[in-house]
Amino acid sequence: MLDINWLKTFVTLAELQHFGQSATVLHMTQPNVSLHLKQLEKATRTKLIERSPFRLTQAGQRLLKSSQKTLQELKLCQADINALNDLRQGTLTIAASDIISRALLIEPFQLFKQEYPNMDLVLFNTTSSQASSLVKSADAELGFVIAQKESLPLYFSELKAVHWCAVGHQLELVQGEVMQKDSAELPTLILLGHDTRTRDLIDLALPSLNIPHYRIMEVGSVDAQLDWAEAGFGTAIVPDFSLASRRHLKAEVVTLVDFPCTSLGYVVRKNQILSKAVKHLLRLVGEKIAINKYA
Repeated sequence: MLDINWLKTFVTLAELQHFGQSATVLHMTQPNVSLHLKQLEKATRTKLIERSPFRLTQAGQRLLKSSQKTLQELKLCQADINALNDLRQGTLTIAASDIISRALLIEPFQLFKQEYPNMDLVLFNTTSSQASSLVKSADAELGFVIAQKESLPLYFSELKAVHWCAVGHQLELVQGEVMQKDSAELPTLILLGHDTRTRDLIDLALPSLNIPHYRIMEVGSVDAQLDWAEAGFGTAIVPDFSLASRRHLKAEVVTLVDFPCTSLGYVVRKNQILSKAVKHLLRLVGEKIAINKYA
């Protein structure tokens, strides 16, 4: 019988291709990593890894594929078992971008902790694409994302429609069209970097602006976009919900009506069993959105 801990060590070693790094990741000593490999090779009665240079044997490649599938299925199974047990203590892991977590999750998290004081909330601040990947691999139980593309292992539920706003002093709305205020000055658009789903959506929509030429200033967060726009360095293009915590903006806000609307929502794995704790958190987030809508 193959020990599950041997398989975990073998998969980590096969992926990292380094005994020392594998020991660090697994919180083991390097001799113990070697021991697990030796025990696994003894149980399978075959050599799995060549050390110099490091490579998997044909048998090792075959075992790696099965081990990865087995460990992933066990992780998904454990997540569903935890949900079925309706645990009121433990850990609930959420993945969301920085702007979504700031605008959407702080107050619901506070209320959730009152109801589930023994449940630890772990938040991965990451991009929407990475949040989806974390849910897919069961490293997060719930992900809040923008513009999720439907994919086989994930189920997306929309929480609200997202419209785009231009925040700054260089654009204005004239008879329903966005226009540049001073045509003699080359405007600067303050945008997120290309490693975000938000930037991908904006790049596709930029031709709809009545601005033939412009400069681009890239920053690392929506908060930074708004700060630089407030300081007069250009116009930030941001999702409307990001303005919820900026009630006293000095810069002008123009809704970009020609920009295509997108969605903000959450992803879970298809057929995933949702615990009462997850359902309660989603209900709190929905109430938060409803309050902001009518505020």
